[in-house]
Amino acid sequence: MTKTKVAIIGSGNIGTDLMIKIMRLSKTLEMGAFVGIDPESDGLKRAARMGVPITAEGIDGLVAMPEFADIRIVFDATSAGAHHKHNAVLQAHGKRVVDLTPAAIGPYTIPPVNGLDHLDAPNVNMVTCGGQATIPMVHAVNRVAKVHYGEIVASISSKSAGPGTRANIDEFTETTSQAIVDVGGATRGKAIIILNPAEPPLIMRDTVYCLCEDGDRAAIAKSVEDMVAEVQTYVPGYRLKQAVQFESIGDNKPLRIPEMAETGKTEFTGLKVTIFLEVEGAAHYLPAYAGNLDIMTSAGLRTAERIAERMAA
Repeated sequence: MTKTKVAIIGSGNIGTDLMIKIMRLSKTLEMGAFVGIDPESDGLKRAARMGVPITAEGIDGLVAMPEFADIRIVFDATSAGAHHKHNAVLQAHGKRVVDLTPAAIGPYTIPPVNGLDHLDAPNVNMVTCGGQATIPMVHAVNRVAKVHYGEIVASISSKSAGPGTRANIDEFTETTSQAIVDVGGATRGKAIIILNPAEPPLIMRDTVYCLCEDGDRAAIAKSVEDMVAEVQTYVPGYRLKQAVQFESIGDNKPLRIPEMAETGKTEFTGLKVTIFLEVEGAAHYLPAYAGNLDIMTSAGLRTAERIAERMAA
């Protein structure tokens, strides 16, 4: 089978990890170019040692490369602001784009939830690392009991957050919150990210709170466990830290949620579902504590492979 050639824009943590994954794991994708703006970056130097064509001239350098003509899919692992320019250039050249920034130009894509829905879109958005880890859980609860409010807290090691991630904190919260609604199925979503400076670095941890209709607790737990198993098919280090927690919220003591004001219902009664997750990275580039890196690049890789298979069909 002829592999589909791809390029990666962004020579930081995410781009470099993705490049290594493609070269080690993919049976359908082949690295055609690796793009950065700092010729001294570790990612560009590593790509050159691995025999990947490189440029330190950004998107303009990519377009000028002789390899550009054969590239079918381009990953953008830069920043939300830069992606708007990159996408315009790439669309003008007819390239398919997998966006690993929170720019959200294309439809949100979470592989185990709606991974087959947007394979013909010119640009697909991989939301955020926190979104990739937690939105499958919101969806798992929602397919059993309607989720009115979903809140996620993603805690990642400060060492695993490069300049691009740090520049995108506002976009992270906005994009993830919206994807909790659009993909997860919640009526309202909220996202919080914590950059933890602890030493030694802590592994990625995520907490998911769902306020939903009262439902079959065993069915909800089973749905969550099934979804965890599905995510593990491409992120082996993804796991529950403990059993799913349930709490009944009665009429005598409702929860007050200001964020629900726009729905006309700020007092909640029903079932509170709490899910604790841990994501251990595969350590393809950064150490295993960087599960946030691993789940994002793994989701991007799976999506691009599906796009390539669709293009070849």
